[in-house]
Amino acid sequence: MLGVSVILGSTRDGRACDTVGRWFAGLARGRADVAVEVLDLAGYAFPGSYPGTATPAMREFTAAVGSADAFVVVTPEYHRSFPAPLKQAIDYAYDEWHAKPVGFVSYGCGSTGFYAVEQLRTVFGALHAVTVRDWVGLDLLADADGDGCPRDTDGRLRAVATMLDQLTWWGRALRDARLAHPYVS
Repeated sequence: MLGVSVILGSTRDGRACDTVGRWFAGLARGRADVAVEVLDLAGYAFPGSYPGTATPAMREFTAAVGSADAFVVVTPEYHRSFPAPLKQAIDYAYDEWHAKPVGFVSYGCGSTGFYAVEQLRTVFGALHAVTVRDWVGLDLLADADGDGCPRDTDGRLRAVATMLDQLTWWGRALRDARLAHPYVS
């Protein structure tokens, strides 16, 4: 089993991230080859600014990142980028991201979150993580039911399966490589 952490990247009141994240995590849990853990950033008491010493919440999040084999970041697109609390959380870890794959589920209202994903690819590349090519993009105005839950269309389910196939391939390959030879940056 591959340990996949699904990171809910929005902490905003009234967010859709938890609904989209639960939808995705439910689909991922339907696979026999992954063990899914949800890391909801709204559940961590991160400091308002980057402190000089690590807080318990920062250590807890960093430990969760360190123990995962792969990640799926669920993020809204705000102003052609991703939310600041997500960047803050990503920055708390460093070595823990190295040589691990990251997939994306992004959403917007009138967009699919493409720009947020492209910005995150740059950030994770700088952290020596591998981002998978295919991602799941949702326009919540067109692709969700009245409660904001994405509709399970054939195309959307194929997108989820494709992204998870790539993530698990990379996850197994990189886990084996890290075990055989520690990654150095």
